[in-house]
Amino acid sequence: MDLFAKILQGITLVPSIVKAVEQLFGNRPGPEKKDAALSFAQAALSLGEEFSAKQITDPEKFKLGLGKVIDGVVDCLNASIWAKGTPPPPPAA
Repeated sequence: MDLFAKILQGITLVPSIVKAVEQLFGNRPGPEKKDAALSFAQAALSLGEEFSAKQITDPEKFKLGLGKVIDGVVDCLNASIWAKGTPPPPPAA
């Protein structure tokens, strides 16, 4: 699978990863949860040394970008009803 397809695959998994990390590490500080989410996302993308050496020339920059994706997903989830744990209001008549 080429890098672009693998990145898109990883992005689609981020909301599930964030939710799982929140359930597992909900009482931990945000940076710890982000590190856990990054680890899970990297594992899901199979970003082992073999793949990284061939496709990713700057692993730290790649990790920073992946962290930004995770931050964006967290922002979206925190701004949604998902984070509030309450049902949505009924539609206006």
